[in-house]
Amino acid sequence: MTTIEESISRIRNLVKAVKEDAFLTDRFIYSLIIKHANYVVRKLDNENKIMRIQSLFEKLPCVELVEVSTIDACCAGIQTNCTIMRTKEHLPEPLEGSEGPLIRSVTSLDGSVILTNTSPTTYTLMTNQPTFKYNKTQYYWYLEGHLYFPNIEWEGVRVDGIFTESTHKYHCDEDQCENRQKDRLAVPDFIFAEVESAVLKELGFMIQTPTETQDDKQNPLRS
Repeated sequence: MTTIEESISRIRNLVKAVKEDAFLTDRFIYSLIIKHANYVVRKLDNENKIMRIQSLFEKLPCVELVEVSTIDACCAGIQTNCTIMRTKEHLPEPLEGSEGPLIRSVTSLDGSVILTNTSPTTYTLMTNQPTFKYNKTQYYWYLEGHLYFPNIEWEGVRVDGIFTESTHKYHCDEDQCENRQKDRLAVPDFIFAEVESAVLKELGFMIQTPTETQDDKQNPLRS
C-alpha cells in the first residue's frame, strides 16, 4: 500500500518541483490527491467496485459514544422517548463515495450487531409509523463528522471505513505513533494512476498561470 509520503514525492518529482519550493507544499499536493480521488471513487462506487474490496478499509476498533439530545441529532420530530448516542469526537474525515462517506460497516464492539445506515429525516418518519414498534433494526447516521445512534446505550462502536485523516488515536498512544506522512494513502492503488494524472494536469495548468499581476500571498499554489 502506497504511503502519503510516497504519493506526494512521486507527484513532486514528476512536476520537477523540489521540496524547498514553499509555494508547492506537501499539504497542498495531498489536498489535490484527495480532491481528485473523491471524484474517481464516486464513479467507481456507482459501479459497486469499492465496497466489495475489504482490504481498502481501515477499522477503528473502539469509537467512544456519548449521549446527546434529539436536537443535536437533527431528529427533534421523534414523538416517542428516544436515547441518542453520538461519537464523542469527530471521526477522521472519510473519503467520499457516490452516496456519502465511504463507511463500510458500523457494528457493536464485538461485531455481533451490524447497524443500518439511514438519515435523521428518514428515521424520524419511520418512528412515526404505527408499525415501527415491531422494528428491531439498529440504525445510525453520519452528520457533520459524527455518527449518531438512536435507541442504543452502548459505550462504543466499531467503524470500518476509508479515511483521509490520521486514525492514530484509535490504534496507539500518541507518543508512539508514526508521522502522519508514513500512513498509508487512503486511495486504492488501482485508481492512483488516474488520480495522479488529474493532479498533474491541474498542477500543470496552475503552474503556467501568469503571476505578474498576483500578489505573492494570493499565489494559487500556496496552501
